[in-house]
Parts: sequence; C-alpha cells; structure tokens
Amino acid sequence: MESKIEVISTVRLQYSPDLYKIVDSLNRTLKKDDLMFGLALDSEDQEKAIFTIYRT
Repeated sequence: MESKIEVISTVRLQYSPDLYKIVDSLNRTLKKDDLMFGLALDSEDQEKAIFTIYRT
C-alpha cells in the first residue's frame, strides 16, 4: 500500500512562539479527516514561519 501526501496550501507568516500550539491542536483534531499540518521557520528569514496543510 502506497501512502501519498499532497500539499494543499502553504502560507508564510510572522513567526510567533505560540504558533506550534495551533498546529498541534489542528493535527490532533483533524487527523481523522486525513489532514496534517506543518510549521517550519523560513530558512531565509528567521522571523517568518511557513505553515503547510497536507492531505494524507
């Protein structure tokens, strides 16, 4: 069985130390709907974060 992850949306936004709480809550709540959320610091600008929504 092959697992494919599809990127639905990506957004760059101002980094905040509490952003991970939102991502964690979304992942816990919407896991059953085959959605996954990611958060990473922008490698070019450490004050920006990259928020990504995936369909699993």
